[in-house]
Amino acid sequence: MKKLAAVLIALLTALIPCAPALAADEVTINVYNWGEYIDMETLEMFEEANPGIKVNYSTFDSNESMYSKVLSGAANYDVVIPSDYMIAKMIGADMLAELDFDNIPNYRNIGEAYRGLEYDPENKYSVPYTWGTVVVIYNEKYVDPADVEKESIELLWNEKYAGKILMFDNPRDAFGIALTSLGYSMNTTDQSQWREAADRLSAQKPLVQAYVMDAIFDKMESEEAWIAPYYAGDGLIIQEENENVKFYIPSEGTNMFVDAMCVLKSSEHKAEAEAFINFMCEPEIAALNADAIGYASPNEAALELIDPEIVENELIYTPTEYLDAHTEVFADLPAEIQMLQGNLWTSLKIQSAESEEEVAAVTWIDIFCILVVAIGVLGIVYGAVTGIRKRRLWRDRSDA
Repeated sequence: MKKLAAVLIALLTALIPCAPALAADEVTINVYNWGEYIDMETLEMFEEANPGIKVNYSTFDSNESMYSKVLSGAANYDVVIPSDYMIAKMIGADMLAELDFDNIPNYRNIGEAYRGLEYDPENKYSVPYTWGTVVVIYNEKYVDPADVEKESIELLWNEKYAGKILMFDNPRDAFGIALTSLGYSMNTTDQSQWREAADRLSAQKPLVQAYVMDAIFDKMESEEAWIAPYYAGDGLIIQEENENVKFYIPSEGTNMFVDAMCVLKSSEHKAEAEAFINFMCEPEIAALNADAIGYASPNEAALELIDPEIVENELIYTPTEYLDAHTEVFADLPAEIQMLQGNLWTSLKIQSAESEEEVAAVTWIDIFCILVVAIGVLGIVYGAVTGIRKRRLWRDRSDA
C-alpha cells in the first residue's frame, strides 16, 4: 500500500534478501513492461536497496509489439514481462534465459496455482507478475441498463452505441473476443472459424470509434467513448477516475491471462535482472505494486497486505471455480494459424481505406482538380525541356 512507502524505504535493506554479487562498477538494467503496469515508486526503492544497479524502464502496448521490438534487436532489454502465450512463443524461439532461482528466493511466495502452467511447464523461464481477465467496460451514464443486464459480450456489437465503442488494437485479444462470441475456442486451429471471426470483426468495424491499447484510459475517463473490452485491472483504475465506469466478465466466457517476468537470453546483466525479479516478489513490494495497478497478484504472501477492497472484488480476484468454468488461457498458436491471424488482421485494419465512404469522398470535382494540376505540371516540364533544347541548339550554332 502506498502509505507504507516511507517505512519500506527506511527498512528495505533489512527486509529484502541480499542481491547477488555485483561488479564494482554500477550497471543499468533495461526493464520492458506494459504501460500503466507498475508503481514507479518501486523502481526507486529497488535502486535504494541495490546501490550498484540502476533501472532504465520503458513500456510497450501489446505482446506483439514487444516481440517485434525484441526480435529486431533495436534495443537491448534485460527483463521483459510478456503474457503467457507470448512467453511460450519466446521460449520456442530461444529468446529467454533459464533463470537461476538461487537469485530469486522470493519465488517461494508465488502460489502453486500459478506454477507449472502450460506456457512454462517446468518453471524454468518465468516468474508470475500478475494475473487477470478480459472484461467489458462501460459507462453507466450513457449505456441503457437493459443492455448490460445479461452481461453479454454482444454489447460490443450493439448498433445503438455506434461511434462510442472501442476495440483492442492487437489481433490476439480482438480475435479472442470474436471467437468467443461465436462459441468457438480462442485457441481453435480450424481456419474456417478464424475467417468467421474476421467477418465478425468486420461487421463490428463500422461501430468502432478507434482500435486502442493504452489510449483507452483517456477515452473512457473523459467519456469520449462509452464501451470497451480491456483488462480487469485497468478497468479498476479507470473506475477510480470516473465513477460512472463499470465493468463485468462476459457471460459467454473470456480470456484469463498470466503476465510473468522473464530475462532475455541476450541480457548482459542476468544476475542483476534476477535481483530485480526477486525484489518485485518481496511481499511488501508486491502488495505496494498491486495496490497501485489494480491487477491480481499471484504472490500469496502479499495478499494480506493488499487493500482488502481489491482482494474482495471478485472482478479482480475472480473465484477459481468461476475461472475454471468461464475462462480460457491463450495458447501459442501453430505457425500457420499465426500467419492466418496476421493476414486477417491486416485485411481488417486496411478495410477502411476501401470503404464506400472514403471512395465517395473522391468526387468528380476532386478528379477534375487533380487533372488540371497534372496538366499544369506536364506543361511546366514540357516548357523546361523545350527551353533546354533551344538553348543547346543556339549554343551549337554559335560554336559553329
